[in-house]
Amino acid sequence: MDVSQGHDPNRTVIGGAPVDNRTQAMGAAPLASDPNRTTAWAPPSLELGVTVTASRGATMANGPAREQFLLELSAPDEPGLPGVVTSGSRTPLNLCLVIDRSGSMEGPPLEYAKQACGFVVDLLNPDDVLSIVVFDETVEVLMAPQRVSDRQTIKAGIAQLSPGYTTNLYDGIQLAAQQLGQFAEARRATRMIVLTDGEPTAGIKDFSSLVQHAGDIRQRGITSTFLGFGPEYNEELLAAMAKKAGGNYYYIPQPHLIPEIFRTELQKLMTVSAMNLKLSLKLARWVQLRAATGHSVPPDSREFSLDLADLERGATMQQVFDFEFPNHPLGHYRVAGGALSYTDGSGASRSVNVDFVMEFTGDSARFSAPVDPRVAAAAQVSAASRAVEQTIMGLKTQQLTTAGAVADLQKTQALLLAQGRTQEAQEVTIAMQAIQRGDTGGAEKTLMGTMVNLDQGKRP
Repeated sequence: MDVSQGHDPNRTVIGGAPVDNRTQAMGAAPLASDPNRTTAWAPPSLELGVTVTASRGATMANGPAREQFLLELSAPDEPGLPGVVTSGSRTPLNLCLVIDRSGSMEGPPLEYAKQACGFVVDLLNPDDVLSIVVFDETVEVLMAPQRVSDRQTIKAGIAQLSPGYTTNLYDGIQLAAQQLGQFAEARRATRMIVLTDGEPTAGIKDFSSLVQHAGDIRQRGITSTFLGFGPEYNEELLAAMAKKAGGNYYYIPQPHLIPEIFRTELQKLMTVSAMNLKLSLKLARWVQLRAATGHSVPPDSREFSLDLADLERGATMQQVFDFEFPNHPLGHYRVAGGALSYTDGSGASRSVNVDFVMEFTGDSARFSAPVDPRVAAAAQVSAASRAVEQTIMGLKTQQLTTAGAVADLQKTQALLLAQGRTQEAQEVTIAMQAIQRGDTGGAEKTLMGTMVNLDQGKRP
């Protein structure tokens, strides 16, 4: 990248006058100065704020170097009481509830699932579209997609739900995707919420096929959230499907908690501000991407396309990218560039250019400077996710004793509290309590949810 005379060498500008040390896309009013931050801007109609912050203002040239970048997305909040959705203030929904009615759900679990579905009906309005699919060894449309105008009739249909036998998860979500496809409008937040309590025992059952199936459905603009109930389901499978599908994962230990978890998920969905987020990146020469928060990085690839979770109003998302520079020449370079695309709350398609810019220098005082505290904090949260993952694997393989697992989790808990991640720290506390009373399965299921949340990088 050429640096013209009189140009501040720590900044690259696209579409406007130089502003501090930032790269600016699509001219707009400048922010307060941050010497290590690259900011992607757009007209006011664009809902997301996008910033890229380098770990340092400069790194070492002509030798091995490694630096991290923080990509931060922020969705603006709207005025009003916290947690209250007012009429006309949210995106209409296209929602499918996918309920496991296998034999193991008989009794209180299925009754609470019915109650949860009825609760969802009461929260929706006539502009929302709802469908319900149920599955055991067979799959069935309990309610075809329709606007929520006659609540009593819908709830009467839900009351007909009865238990079956085995569990055909694959065909259940496939049928749900077909229902959602009938009202697939850009202006609607389209999502399926899947509740299951066991391993897939019918239809296609292998791990990789189910995870890929969830990812394929995501490519159709359908986000999927997975709720695992009880001790028997496969938390690794549901968490992997949720991550691939861009949705959330929840562990429900007791049947009476099913309605509350449904409500939590629905409230998030009602405030979605950006959907179908996808980050496309291309690396420059002399650059390697070693890691990215929550994503598997294909070795030696030069181009990446990363699906990100939906973002709710008032929330932020932090993703850390770890770049390595084996032998980079002196100067200012765009080490990676690309675009963030998404659908906003009105259904419009949006795109923001995103650049990762770094100066390479021979001045040891500059490339040895302290890491930007925001990047360091986000990197610690990303590291906490990997620590949780290692604890889960240690428990599953019995390579960790109870005392060792609790000791590891105490360290992770302290790190999360230091970074203000109180929800995840509380989940770690619950997992430690489960381990201490001998419920390692419950601890693993709880921690899997913690890991998914940390990998998404979202915080309210």
